Amino acid sequence: MTAAARSSPLAAYATVTAAYWAFMLTDGALRMLVLLHFDLLGFSPIAIAWLFLGYEVAGIVTNLSAGWLATRFGLTTTLYAGLALQGVALAALTRLDPGWSVTVSVAYVMASQTLSGVAKDLTKMSSKSAVKLLAPASQGGLFRWVAVLTGSKNAVKGAGFFLGSALLAGFGFRASIWAMAVALLAILVASVVFMPAGLPRGKKGTKFGEIFSKDPRINRLSLARMFLFGARDVWFVVGIPVYFEATLSDGTPEGHRVAFFLVGAFMAAWVIAYGAVQAAVPKLLGGAGRPEAEIASSAAFWVLILTVIPFALMAVVLLAGAPAIWLTATLAVGLLAFGYVFAINSSVHSYLILAFTSSERVTMDVGFYYMSNAAGRLVGTLLSGISYQIGGLALCLATAGVMAALSWLAVRGVEGYAALRV
Repeated sequence: MTAAARSSPLAAYATVTAAYWAFMLTDGALRMLVLLHFDLLGFSPIAIAWLFLGYEVAGIVTNLSAGWLATRFGLTTTLYAGLALQGVALAALTRLDPGWSVTVSVAYVMASQTLSGVAKDLTKMSSKSAVKLLAPASQGGLFRWVAVLTGSKNAVKGAGFFLGSALLAGFGFRASIWAMAVALLAILVASVVFMPAGLPRGKKGTKFGEIFSKDPRINRLSLARMFLFGARDVWFVVGIPVYFEATLSDGTPEGHRVAFFLVGAFMAAWVIAYGAVQAAVPKLLGGAGRPEAEIASSAAFWVLILTVIPFALMAVVLLAGAPAIWLTATLAVGLLAFGYVFAINSSVHSYLILAFTSSERVTMDVGFYYMSNAAGRLVGTLLSGISYQIGGLALCLATAGVMAALSWLAVRGVEGYAALRV
């Protein structure tokens, strides 16, 4: 790290975090705008899932190369590129024509969402990697700074879910997209102006083949991350929003608007609470000063707990037989419990990947790790639409339980490797 970065780590951290917050606010709002808008237009669950597949495929490709790009061209370059591409993706969506066929509409939105996916992962990789370089090395500083960045990001994204729902109900699809595009452009300009000097500018000799890690801890943690996020997105992306909207709406235009607010409020509350728990995980687990092997062991414990929750909710859905108010309330409470346990796992993973990597390889290892994250989201998104259409919410929840169990199998190996290297 250069002297400039050392002299102002808090300023650089604050600027990177603010840019990341702005991006994630638009990212959350855009997801709800697209999901609810096309659900209202009568698209099937599988068609809605297709809208987001390009976003997740882009995440795999982008994360695989973003670490190399950041090492080659510098962290600020990839951060600014992510913000700019999101603005372009938003502007493209304003050109969507209601007169287009379903096939053309899906293809167009997939393309714009693909661009948004590239933008999201450039921004995420840049922000998370910067923490490794800026965080204090003593007294659990890395764990605390990672938890704050990750937790606050998810709280902001949760606010974005509600913002998107409210904008759609109040101003319509196109006006909402334009407003977010203009706001993001202002954030990009502010980031360029206020970013302190000192973050790595890149090394021209970096080879693309170096992105693949030879560290078994990183590889097994990445596999666990893939299944962990698949377990969430298999109910989160399509199943629960569509189920709640159908349950809470009476079919009238006014009923749909009310349902939009309620669905958006729940999704926002879920992600905000999830982010708050993530930020508090170092205190919840007493993480400061604990050996890596102990923290890895806690990841295995908590994902085992996570596995039980979707199977229990599936049993409740099957016993209920038909939608009812008490069932909706039970699902909401159960999914909030899922979010609490999921947040602990996610925060521990985010710490471990930075603890396991070195400053020289941080962008490449973080990129590889989030490539696995994106792969899990891709699988979860696809299975969300398919499982909901074939077997309803019960099958969505059962699939989530299976993926959580696979994450537990993968993360158990990390504990042993971490113990060997402490």
